[in-house]
Amino acid sequence: MKRESFRRGLKDGVPIALGYFAVSFTFGMMAVSGGLSIWQAVLISLTNLTSAGQFAGLDIILAAGSYWEMALTQLIINLRYCLMSFSLSQKMETKTSLLHRCLVSFGITDEIFGVSASQEGKVSPYYNYGAMCVAIPGWTLGTLAGAISGNLLPEFMMSALSVAIYGMFLAIIIPPAKTNRAVAGVVLGAMAVSSLFAAAPVLKNVSSGFVIIITTLLVAGIAAYVCPVKEEKEEQHS
Repeated sequence: MKRESFRRGLKDGVPIALGYFAVSFTFGMMAVSGGLSIWQAVLISLTNLTSAGQFAGLDIILAAGSYWEMALTQLIINLRYCLMSFSLSQKMETKTSLLHRCLVSFGITDEIFGVSASQEGKVSPYYNYGAMCVAIPGWTLGTLAGAISGNLLPEFMMSALSVAIYGMFLAIIIPPAKTNRAVAGVVLGAMAVSSLFAAAPVLKNVSSGFVIIITTLLVAGIAAYVCPVKEEKEEQHS
């Protein structure tokens, strides 16, 4: 069972790793061009594994910002991972130990959370380990390749690489949205709320990190109220 879950995680993690390679390639190039060494850029990717947080953190590093600026920025941008951890913790197998939960939490990203949450039934931590085993090297090796390449690629190719991750995320959410009305409603609701924050005069001044958190809580809360998921005990009695 553990081996099968791990293999499924490996398989589902391959497209994530490919998408990560493209995006982190750009990060590696930007980090080295800004003055960081190759190994500094690689170490950041290996220990952080957060695209938005790393790009924002890189700007602060290059601008010689303070530790307080870095800490606050990372807190705001990456706070969404707390929400993902709470959600995934409830979906994991009941007997999953605290150690396994902590190890899984290190590898939670938007995409790994997406494939884990879309699994039927409970999720084994070994599924996440499988996805992490290819996703983390994909992100780290992409950074290494970008750092070594320097500024060899033209700017339009760097722009194309930077949006590859969005196409990959669409590939994760579209299939379940086609078969599940609740998922489709959540996706459309999130798009509507995000568009409102981007267009409304006052709301567009809210930082992207808080926009993600507010959108997640609002849309997920409404979805949980309108389309609640039955617990296992309730399903057995019904």
